[in-house]
Amino acid sequence: MGRHRGRYAEEPSRRSRSKRRRGGAFAALAAALVIVVGLAAAGVYMFGRSDGCGGSDILLDVAAAPEIAPAVDDIARDFNLADTSVDGRCVRVEVRQVDSANVAFGITGAGATMGDTDSHVWIPDSSMWASMVKHQSGDAIITDTGTSVARTPLVLTELAEFASESGEAPTWTDILPTGAPEDGAENSMRVVDPTRSSTGLGTLYLLNNALEEASPDGETYNAYMTAALQTLHRSTSADEEAAFLALSGSGAETPPIMVMSEQAAWRYNTAHSDTPVEVSYLESNTYYLDYPYIVRSEDSEITRAAEEFRNAVRSEPAQEHILAEGFRGPEGQVDTSVLSAEAGFRESAPAELAAPSEGVVTELTRTWNQMKMDSRVLAIVDVSGSMLAEVPGSGMTRMQVTAAAATQGLEMFTPSSELGLWKFSTDVNDGLHYQEVAPVRELQATGDDGTEHRQVMSQALSSMQPLPQGDTALYETYLAAYQEMSRTYQPDHNNVILMMTDGDNDNPGGMELDELLTQIEELASPSRPIPIITIAFGPDVQNLEPLQEIAAATGGAAYMTEDPMEIGDIFIKAFSLRIAD
Repeated sequence: MGRHRGRYAEEPSRRSRSKRRRGGAFAALAAALVIVVGLAAAGVYMFGRSDGCGGSDILLDVAAAPEIAPAVDDIARDFNLADTSVDGRCVRVEVRQVDSANVAFGITGAGATMGDTDSHVWIPDSSMWASMVKHQSGDAIITDTGTSVARTPLVLTELAEFASESGEAPTWTDILPTGAPEDGAENSMRVVDPTRSSTGLGTLYLLNNALEEASPDGETYNAYMTAALQTLHRSTSADEEAAFLALSGSGAETPPIMVMSEQAAWRYNTAHSDTPVEVSYLESNTYYLDYPYIVRSEDSEITRAAEEFRNAVRSEPAQEHILAEGFRGPEGQVDTSVLSAEAGFRESAPAELAAPSEGVVTELTRTWNQMKMDSRVLAIVDVSGSMLAEVPGSGMTRMQVTAAAATQGLEMFTPSSELGLWKFSTDVNDGLHYQEVAPVRELQATGDDGTEHRQVMSQALSSMQPLPQGDTALYETYLAAYQEMSRTYQPDHNNVILMMTDGDNDNPGGMELDELLTQIEELASPSRPIPIITIAFGPDVQNLEPLQEIAAATGGAAYMTEDPMEIGDIFIKAFSLRIAD
């Protein structure tokens, strides 16, 4: 049997023990070297860092707009590997995707936010957010470093299979109506909600500048803007994701044209290669999203760390990451292999419109919200005998033209707007000079027979018949309407009385103007405005002054035309009162 090396084994010789001790030492040393090399490869430095970094890291929290966050994250990865230090401590950058509006509203409290809005560095999609924050929250720590991380201009996009091949640059008036809606006209323009999107707000800014150039006066501008905003309100996407969905799967006969950034168009095509879009550039200057680098801390270490990362973001290697994500560089650099000519992108940068001031941004937002608020309108139509007169050259009576114009005007109202209809003359309803034809209800509401109120209103207008012997009891009707709208006032709506008549007040022995104005003054309240808007038409209107006095007393307006065919455009002017204040 062989010998067993165990508890009872013979002791080895001294020479053997010496050899084994040397072998064990070499093995231990080798093992130690392996451990040290392994720890170094893992980034754990047992004996100090070669570049002088020591102690705990300085963590720099960067909140970036979702679309630019991937590029910033790539830059941060390279930056972290370089072991850049501040006071001997390595700076480590962590990048988070955070919606720009979410951060802005988190600071100001001016809108809904999902939280998670604090950071050391903020890279929103537009300087407009920083400007808004400074204006609305003066004590906020917001330091604009003057660095634009990336840039991307706003462009028009349309599904490639429907895109025009004319080669001509479109104008705003090519794609947005600036007059009364036409029968059968389809809206094909979409925009992302401007209250939460720089793209949407930038679209309003571009539209504002184009219409200012096209408008000879303020009233015309208001009318143009009102018509355009009415169109956009009917087709607003809550966010970019919803906009992309509408673009790719609209199924409409006329697929939408959409304003988005070049980079968003590139992202859309990357995700929707089966239904790509083609971009086109507006004839006029465009607005750029500029992704400013903003520091939100006054701590010395953090601000110096932020400065180190800002330098990294501006470096040439960093720009490669930026351009690879479909952006242009701060100086207009572009990667034509990314923004390719096949999709309509062009290498030369579009002319840039100067950034809007805080005042312009605030006014555009106010205008949008004013137009967004639902209306609550009591429409009153004259059915006196003179409405039987024929409108020269039309083959239609004044009644028919008025009914057609009013029906057309219904298209300007959102489904949740509330409308009602009265008719008036003299003695139309058991001694009263007015009569309800349709109650004030939401246009989308349905009756017992399933008919929508919008259709009820349209049918009621088309079936109205003038009273051959009827006169025009304007003043009594105005007062009754004002009393009714005061009684049923809705503070979350624009409450309006809309009168359409072809004559002056004509009711012998009836109410006089002074009495009407006195009673309206007693009912009126600044906190519960009910403007009276009157559209007077036809040669029988001899004196607009009484109607103007009524308008002035209620914050409304009075319009006069000899041609009832112009009522549609006057509707637009009347609506523009909402943005004229």
